[in-house]
Amino acid sequence: MTTRPGLSRRQCLAAALAACAGVAHAQAAGAASPGYRVSDWPAQRATPPLQAVGLEGQPVRLDDFKGRVLLLNFWATWCPPCRAELPSLQALPEWFGEDKVAVLALNFRESGRTARRFLSSSGIQVPVALDPSGDIAKAWGVRAFPTTVLIDRSGQARQVVQGEVDWLSAPALAWVERVLGQR
Repeated sequence: MTTRPGLSRRQCLAAALAACAGVAHAQAAGAASPGYRVSDWPAQRATPPLQAVGLEGQPVRLDDFKGRVLLLNFWATWCPPCRAELPSLQALPEWFGEDKVAVLALNFRESGRTARRFLSSSGIQVPVALDPSGDIAKAWGVRAFPTTVLIDRSGQARQVVQGEVDWLSAPALAWVERVLGQR
């Protein structure tokens, strides 16, 4: 722990604990900002193509999801927030109906073996495609993990969420509802 000039380690620790208590109090009161950032997809930016390979070697394209809202989730097994949000992402198609909402978890720069091993050990059964070079994430403007892009039924990117989200929370369900209503 680094200390500020003139303060002892004990005083720094007391200040840090007080700050943590203040954050906890603000969170309990609902005043703290969430651990994610939500923004609309830039209107002037076209939706990039998506051509990936699924874990079983099958081609995966954006057109495969037309007619449903797609949550395109960029994640990696080394990313704790990514792993934490996958169970709630997995539940969304069942919540809204598999004919209305789909999830595709696009694994960033890892092997299929690594992704399969994680899915097997965690019990997660979300569809996964691979981005072994990171080129897909780059084309979609991903700079943080996890990042989820909400894509409407016609294949147009509508919203970007950076950071860990409980996808079954009221705000997240409202984002999906909003995109479900867009054409």
